[in-house]
This record gives sequence, C-alpha cells and structure tokens, in this order.
Amino acid sequence: MRQSITILVFCCLLIVTSCSVKTQQSKEPTVTEKPPPEKEDTGNIYFKSSGTEPFWTLEIAENLVKFKTPEDSVIAPHTDPLRTMDANVKLYKAQAEPGELNIQIVQTKCINAMSGLELPYTVTINYRKSNDEKFTTITGCGQYITDYRLQDIWVAEEMNGTKITKADFSAALPFMEIISSANTFSGFAGCNRMNGTLFFEKGLLRFTNIATTEMICTHAHKEAEFLRALQGGTTYTIANNRLTLSNPDGVVLIFKKTD
Repeated sequence: MRQSITILVFCCLLIVTSCSVKTQQSKEPTVTEKPPPEKEDTGNIYFKSSGTEPFWTLEIAENLVKFKTPEDSVIAPHTDPLRTMDANVKLYKAQAEPGELNIQIVQTKCINAMSGLELPYTVTINYRKSNDEKFTTITGCGQYITDYRLQDIWVAEEMNGTKITKADFSAALPFMEIISSANTFSGFAGCNRMNGTLFFEKGLLRFTNIATTEMICTHAHKEAEFLRALQGGTTYTIANNRLTLSNPDGVVLIFKKTD
C-alpha cells in the first residue's frame, strides 16, 4: 500500500514539474528580427557620371547630389544648374557639411577610361572636404537618364491646338513607339514609316534624326505638318495617359498612350 502511495506522489510531482517548465518557457520573450535599414532616398536620378584616378561616381537626382570616391562622400541638396552663354555647358554648385562641389557638365563626346564606352557628356568636378583648403579637380564622362515613362506606344490626338482625324492622314493616325533605354523611336507619320533618335536632358525632349520612307502622299495630307510639329517640340509633360510636346510658342502635339 505504501509503495502505491509513493508511486502516486512521484507521478504528481512529475506532472507539476513539467507544467512549471512549460510555463517558464512560454514566458520567455520572443526574438524578433530588426527591420532592414531604410534605403537612402535619392529621388529620381536624372544624370550619372563616373571617372578614374581615383575611381568616383556622381548622381544628380531631383532632391540631391551624391558624389563618392573610395575615401570621400558628399551628399548635398539639389540645386538648379546655371547655364553659361554656351547652352551646351551647365554648372552645378552643391554644398553640405561634409564638403563642397562645383560640377561642370559639357555636351561633348567623352570616352570612359575604364570601359571604353563613348558617352555624350564630359564632366569636370572641383571638390573639397570641409577641413581642406584647396579644391581637387577630377574629370570623367556622364549621361542623362531618359524618363522611363516615355517608353510606350503613343498615338497622335491633337496637332497645333486642333483635334486630328484619320481624314487628315491615310488609313491610320500617326503613332510612335519610344524605347527610352536606347533613346530611339519608330512608328507611322500618317503616310510613311518613320524612325529617329531622342535627345533628352532634364525637362528637355527633342525628336531628332527623323527618317521616313518615300511613299507619295496626297496634296492635302498633313504628314509634313505632323513631322514639323514633332521636330519643333522642345519640352514635354506626361499626365492622364497623355504625352504633350511643347515649345516656347505653345503646345504642338498631344499623344495618347495605348494599352
């Protein structure tokens, strides 16, 4: 009898001990992973350049200017560029606590010393850190990053303030497909096929080197007017699925994006 009671007590103690261990384990705090650090907000980068000796990179975005070398880094608020008498030269002045930058961007062909790639802009940077007395001058090559929103198929809707119809052309309205990554476009001018290249800078868009096939169009055909308007645009906006091309005289063409 005593042996049975001893066994019963031992079992009860074993159950109580087990429950106590589980309770302690459940009270242990859970380990949660820390969220990854937020990425630096560089906004929409519209110009990139790089150079060697030492290796350096420059990014100009809507909200900041970011310059890096293996040893230095300057991140400053964005400022609008100054234009010299020569419209092909732009000057940026950027300043922040780590240092000061004077950036000159010249529209002239430049060969990247590392890759051998030809880029359309030569970049000269004078920079110094806050505790330096003298500026360091470096040079390299750069390019503008064409607005990715341009990449689509666009059908002409208005020309020089007037709605256009198929009767103004042939069987179809003029349209074009823009490949922003290659700065090219191709499409239909209303009678002939067309293709060409884009010239893009921040806030500036031009359709250049336009070539067409040589089909004969009727006298009343408006293809020639359309091509003049396309070549005459210098600025653009994109809103409500519309691409609007303008120049100092006003809106010249409005295109609608196709789905």
